[in-house]
Amino acid sequence: MPYYIYRVHAPLRQLEKVEAHEKFREASERAKQLRREMPPGATYQVKVIHGENELQAEDALSQVREPEPLTGDDW
Repeated sequence: MPYYIYRVHAPLRQLEKVEAHEKFREASERAKQLRREMPPGATYQVKVIHGENELQAEDALSQVREPEPLTGDDW
């Protein structure tokens, strides 16, 4: 399954596919490069997501994740 790189634009979580890579290491290194190249004040984040296809990747990125509750171990 490929690893997709997306720009996630705020505030509406608009998704822009940048690239796809077969290996995580390649996708991760490229995403880090894109983050370093972001202009000051950019209103997007660069994300790497794993999925069988673009639809599955975009669905995962569109999900709003609830923060996990703090436990005694987090202090």
